[in-house]
Amino acid sequence: MTDISKLKFDEKGLIPVVVQDYYSKKVLTVAYMNRESLQISLQEGNTCFFSRSRQKLWRKGESSGNVQHIVSVTADCDMDALTVEVVKEGPACHLGTDSCFENTVWENPKYKPFSLDGLYRLIKGRKDSPKEGSYTTYLFEKGLDKILKKVGEECTEVIIGAKNGKEEAVFEIADLTYHVMVLMAQQGITLKDVIDELAKRHVVDKKVKQETMK
Repeated sequence: MTDISKLKFDEKGLIPVVVQDYYSKKVLTVAYMNRESLQISLQEGNTCFFSRSRQKLWRKGESSGNVQHIVSVTADCDMDALTVEVVKEGPACHLGTDSCFENTVWENPKYKPFSLDGLYRLIKGRKDSPKEGSYTTYLFEKGLDKILKKVGEECTEVIIGAKNGKEEAVFEIADLTYHVMVLMAQQGITLKDVIDELAKRHVVDKKVKQETMK
């Protein structure tokens, strides 16, 4: 654990902070902290920044309610910048967007950005706004029984694929993952719900391991 006294604040007593979503890893905003706001953040467990424009402390969400609960604080190699992972409540940007970084300047055509979070949003979008000719929309229109049938079929395909080697297993696991996410959207289950449940089991697993080592 790094001693915060080793952090290097600039001539104005500030240190830049990159705020990142704990679940999606998306950068939410870049702000600044001074020693007092950092101490408040660590004591209260929620982000508190120093507003350069207003020259005062600023607890994120104090007026909007969009609080950011801190998961971790990490310093860079020079100890003069921080990354803060948070679980946020509501938009991070004052404009009401999920992140302050929503304006794409350039994307390399060689790389296609992908995330499970993005896939889930696309799937849910097909449920909320059906699109003609979409397989995902078709599944939602057919209903829960059809979706469950596909999940069951894909489970079997994963088992068969795994017996035939890694490449086929990966292909079938991808199919299963997609259909499970369709089921999640149908049932109103989010990725965060599943991650939270896995996190609980991780804690239990650690306890079990500790008990067996005694």
